[in-house]
Parts: sequence; structure tokens; C-alpha cells
Amino acid sequence: MPSPVTIETFMLSSSARAALLDLARSALRERLTPTTAPQQFPDAPENPELHSPAGCFVTLHQHSTHKLRGCVGRLDATKPLWENVYHTTAETLRDPRFTNQPVTANELNDLELEISLLSPPVQAANPLDFDLLNNGIYLTFASRAGFFLPQVARETGWSKEQLLARLCTEKLGLPPEIWKHADAKLFKFDVEVVGPERV
Repeated sequence: MPSPVTIETFMLSSSARAALLDLARSALRERLTPTTAPQQFPDAPENPELHSPAGCFVTLHQHSTHKLRGCVGRLDATKPLWENVYHTTAETLRDPRFTNQPVTANELNDLELEISLLSPPVQAANPLDFDLLNNGIYLTFASRAGFFLPQVARETGWSKEQLLARLCTEKLGLPPEIWKHADAKLFKFDVEVVGPERV
């Protein structure tokens, strides 16, 4: 098993955080507001902080009810952060859980947007080698993989064992104890949250 590894963390300036939220808002409004003009891919922002490669998650909630309306993410850190945020925000509107009740333009004024920025994942020394409330986790087994943000543990109050069991059943579609298998690999990552703010 690998020895414990320090996760590389990052903190964005307030101007970079504001720029990401504006970019995400634009991605949503462009796709939900009818227009005859073709969609234009945004110009790259000047802020160098937004050009570093990083994965991200984008989550949409109804402000009035806090009901989830979409959550999509990517660990891929080969593209610039701003580009990943733009594409991922657009993809929240195609979250398969809401295929029969997609987000509409009428909801724009009641939507809340949250962006979770992900540090590069590192392999954990063992399946329980992660900070329950501060690390995201990514589990792989055979050809399947799934991950939870640390917000899940904070909101549910689950223990590490409960979190891993639910990850196996809900994200990998496998028995709850599969995380204990010798071939299961757990990776962990830090998360910096931008928002939530109204769309």
C-alpha cells in the first residue's frame, strides 16, 4: 500500500471566485434562455488563476426549497479550470436523474449555484485513510468508479464505513462491502467550495 500523501490544495482570490460564478451563470442562462443567435464559447479570462488545470463539480439547488436540481462533476484536470467549470455547468442541465423534470428558464430566479473545485486525487494508504468531513473520495473497482464530495458526509452524518458502503451501492452498483476487497482502490481529494450564490 502507498504511504500517506499530502494533498495539494489551492485557494482562489475573491476576484477569481467571482469570475467563476459569473462564467457558470452565463453557461446556464445561455442554455435556458431562448435566442436566435448561436451560442458563443466564451473568451478565455485574463485571470491566470483560472488557467490552472483542475477538476470541478457544479451543483444546482432551488433556493426556496433547497431541492437538488442537478449535480455533475469531472475529476479530469487536463483542461483549464475556467473551461471545466463552463462545460460542467452546462452539463448539470442534463443530469440523468432529472431527465423527466429538467431545469427550465422559469426556475432561473430561484436557482442557487455552487462550484466545488477539486485538487488532484491521490491514492489513500488504506480505505479509511481520509478526512471524513474535508476530503472527497473516489473509489474504483474493476471497471467501475464513483465518488462523493465531502458535503455528503457533512449533510448525512454518515461514518466512514457508512459513506463507503453507500458509495459502493449508489455509485458503483455493487455490494456495500466491496470497498474492503483487495482490488478496490480509494483516492482522496480536497475541495474548495465557491458559492452557493443565486443564479
